Amino acid sequence: MVATTEKEKITSQGNLMQKNLLNIENLKATTADKKILNGINLSIAPGEIHAIMGPNGSGKSTLSHVLAGNPDFTVTGGSVTFDGVDLLSLPIEERARKGLFIAFQYPPEIPGVNNIQFMRTALNTIRKAHGQAELNAIEFLKIVKEVMARLEMKPEMIQRSLNDGFSGGEKKKNEILQMTLLGPRLTILDEIDSGLDVDALELVAKEAVRNMNEERSMVVITHYSRILKYIKPTHVHVLSGGKIIESGGMEIVHRIEEKGY
Repeated sequence: MVATTEKEKITSQGNLMQKNLLNIENLKATTADKKILNGINLSIAPGEIHAIMGPNGSGKSTLSHVLAGNPDFTVTGGSVTFDGVDLLSLPIEERARKGLFIAFQYPPEIPGVNNIQFMRTALNTIRKAHGQAELNAIEFLKIVKEVMARLEMKPEMIQRSLNDGFSGGEKKKNEILQMTLLGPRLTILDEIDSGLDVDALELVAKEAVRNMNEERSMVVITHYSRILKYIKPTHVHVLSGGKIIESGGMEIVHRIEEKGY
């Protein structure tokens, strides 16, 4: 048996990191001088679906805000590599262009910003960044109508201001509509299940899964197991005190269902 040298170990770890779409190492973050993330370690390969569960205040939503580049949160340690690039060094818009999409628990209402114009601009900006031709209004509208029909969204919603006056469920469907149009490499669903009834939850979850392929990955942040019946994760993590304290498979979900955190 030939012993593995330290150099070979380092090379092997480096090759593994290159294969992963997202690598988070010892990530620490604060907001208003309060420590929230206390050393997150997480690696996600293409094609994987990771569920992150945990009680209120554990840092789940903070993680999504930090990855998105929310200026209200300050990274105080660690690193995040996305598709081989230092994610934390990128401005918010560049993170989106590289293929990071985050559906937040509370999508903001933006009066005066037309929903369809916002989505078409966002999609064409990403297509242009990837060297693809922009879609004209007719091409874009055809795609939008197909996705809205699957989500059972009212046709007039696309003509309204972005999330303005939308119900909680309508906002979540609108987030999934954006996700489908943009086709991100990594989707993070931050408690997308909150505010959804059973029927809407199934529609949203199935549309999210429909967009998965061997090159794309997904993170589902949730308190509850009900969405995981439709979005079946390949990995499950429990976040507590700003750290991942346990990782495994669906057996963790079943245990939480029975015994709680």
